[in-house]
Amino acid sequence: MIHAQSVQTPTQFLGYPLGSKFTPHYKIVNYFHSVAQAKSDVVKLEKYGETYEGRELLLTYISSPENLKNLEAIRQNNLAVASTNPGSAAADAPVIVWLSYNVHGNEASSSEAAMQTLFALVDPANSQTKEWLRNTVVIIDPCLNPDGRDRYANWYNSVVGKSLDVHSQSREHSEPWPGGRTNHYNFDLNRDWAWQTQVESQQRLLKYNQWLPQVHVDFHEQSFNQPYYFAPAAEPFHEVITPWQREFQTSIGRNNAKYFDANGWLYFTRERFDLFYPSYGDTYPTYNGSIGMTFEQGGGGRAGLGVITQNGDTLTLLDRLTHHYTTGLSTIEVASQNRARLINEFRKFFDDSRAGKGNANKTYVITTNNRDKLAGVEDVLQKNGIAYGLLSSPSFKGLNYRTGREERAEVKRYHLAISTAQPRSVMAKVLLEQSSALVDSLTYDITAWSLPFAHDVDAYAVKDNLPMRKVDSIVAQKPVSASTYGYLVNYQSFQGAKFLSRLLSNNIKVRFSEKPFTYRGKAYERGTLIILNKGNIPKLQEVLNKMVEGSFVQLEPIESGFMDKGPDVGSSDVRFIRAPKVAMLTGEQVSSLSAGEIWHLFEQSLEYPLTLINAADLGRASLRDFTVLIVPDGTYRTLTDKVTTDKLKEFVRTGGKIIALEQAVKQLAGGDWDIKAREDKEEEKTDYGLLRQYENRERDLATGSIPGAIYRVQLDNTHPLAFGYPETYYTLKQDAAAYEFIKQGWNVGYLKKDNYISGFAGVKVKNKLKDALVFGVQELGTGSVVYLADDPLFRLFWENGKLLFCNAVFLVGQ
Repeated sequence: MIHAQSVQTPTQFLGYPLGSKFTPHYKIVNYFHSVAQAKSDVVKLEKYGETYEGRELLLTYISSPENLKNLEAIRQNNLAVASTNPGSAAADAPVIVWLSYNVHGNEASSSEAAMQTLFALVDPANSQTKEWLRNTVVIIDPCLNPDGRDRYANWYNSVVGKSLDVHSQSREHSEPWPGGRTNHYNFDLNRDWAWQTQVESQQRLLKYNQWLPQVHVDFHEQSFNQPYYFAPAAEPFHEVITPWQREFQTSIGRNNAKYFDANGWLYFTRERFDLFYPSYGDTYPTYNGSIGMTFEQGGGGRAGLGVITQNGDTLTLLDRLTHHYTTGLSTIEVASQNRARLINEFRKFFDDSRAGKGNANKTYVITTNNRDKLAGVEDVLQKNGIAYGLLSSPSFKGLNYRTGREERAEVKRYHLAISTAQPRSVMAKVLLEQSSALVDSLTYDITAWSLPFAHDVDAYAVKDNLPMRKVDSIVAQKPVSASTYGYLVNYQSFQGAKFLSRLLSNNIKVRFSEKPFTYRGKAYERGTLIILNKGNIPKLQEVLNKMVEGSFVQLEPIESGFMDKGPDVGSSDVRFIRAPKVAMLTGEQVSSLSAGEIWHLFEQSLEYPLTLINAADLGRASLRDFTVLIVPDGTYRTLTDKVTTDKLKEFVRTGGKIIALEQAVKQLAGGDWDIKAREDKEEEKTDYGLLRQYENRERDLATGSIPGAIYRVQLDNTHPLAFGYPETYYTLKQDAAAYEFIKQGWNVGYLKKDNYISGFAGVKVKNKLKDALVFGVQELGTGSVVYLADDPLFRLFWENGKLLFCNAVFLVGQ
């Protein structure tokens, strides 16, 4: 029983020494609740959501009794600084430090450190932390990824023996697929801050943007052979990062170093972990005015409770959590000591943002004829607090993203205008600019992500402040009118594919046209869905009305199958869609990230049934129950087995469809399929070409790398795989794999010359990526194989590719 004002250490509460075993998530939550109960004058808990598996997501606020009583006023005051009307926001407010633990579930030492950190902040005997909390509010999220953490902790606790085995080859250091790094849907939450595709991110960022701390630390682990890493970060820094943000990273690093030096602990700075890609736990806060940092402890899923490193030392869980505990307190200390400067620079960041300082472009214009696509952009802007409006005049001059030229332009049917003179000016620039300035080719992640390309909308960067007005209210969806014959549905975006999925899930019979047609003077494109009353479900109109609620899907009633132009409804060019029975390979041999994207898409967006089959079981699995088999990115032993390969070919010949992605395409290209990898031409070598400097070895490798760049793909949009698209598609290329054109099939998407748009691509890659297949369809017997050499679902923020993937599932081969 915990008595008032008494507080237990983590070891006392848990009943075992902290660091001697991995603590299940519920016990971590219970400890935080126990501390909040015992020290309610200085600790407040807030449940901000739940994971996909129903585990609690928790924020903990720790400060002095005086500050805690005024917590909401402190939050409102801090948020006022970052608003359009900062007014008289108090300059003597506390500094806010947010500590985020365990975003990668198998980097499990940090949640253990969170408990130790919490105790140090409330320990009655710790006069030092009491002094810090007089002018500091500390926010602790003890575990951003409870599902992943428990997956790892439960597995490890089930395999460790009576005594831990420190040999790295023992089974307790070999985590099974998919590992605990990711969330329920095998998604990397540390790449999701800006896009917020996952429920954990959506709920956390809602709270984060209600606080906007001055300092944010994201605690991680890396290879167990690595020393500790802390700020300052490595180049490249995005150009929007201020001199102050760079300077204070160094101040925090020096303070951390002071404690590490005193203990003889190894560490490194300014290497590997850069500040560029906007969706990390260090960059996202930085682009929102914070001092955002990643701290990396050696360890990770392979470290277990203890492991022998390559230097012969034994690294324990206690070591790892102690290091994180030390940098956490060190960061709070230096933030408290520099409160006034942090608050002043935070204010200056948003003053400069409201003035649009540092951005040559004063307005971004997004325009399209497709309301669904614009809604996708709006969603990202809203999630990130970026204000937008509508232009007062339809004409303007700006840089056309598609052509790369300054042009006169007019907005299309729908548009948004985003001023760079607003509180979230920096985030707007980072997400919307055509190409980010890259001062160093050695980056940790992708180098291009521009929202207009990700959502396939026209965009212009304008050097003038264009007058604008508020966005009009969205017009409510019109009810579906009664029809004696049927309905037409435009199919031009992912929302159309989602609607098709719902139609099929509700056993509604639906067709699509392979050719354009005109009905009563209105033109309809390839892919248009056709729903007929005859032979369909009872109360069709009533069901359709419910299905279109809250969407932009428009159903047009028709009274005849006779068209003005193009195929009539009874034409052979109008195909009946048979609801596919879909299976996907998963488990060992499969990229958990790739499989997770597809799994999430089916369950959370399409709401369409998907059966998961372990790749290792494919040889003995019966495929007769399925019509589509998805083979995600991975490294497959299965695809090198002749018996299994013959089985897959028989599946296709008898009407089945295989959809292969990324490295799965590469493996099929090495077998007896129609697709082939293109051979590199041997370069002419010279003696001078062999004279390379050792210290430049990483940069030399970069000439052949492409960590994530945007390329323009030419499309044959007369093929069902490309229905709903114009003649071009923008892809995010992450490797230099190039494929020959298919001889016995359809080359639906391919790279021609002058196809590079933005991001880093080594010179060797740029020379190679031309006249190459990206998306293709091979017909075999009565079935087909769809090759997707690039990932159209990348991290689920590449909205433009979702329709293409759905076309592969629902339309190809019908």
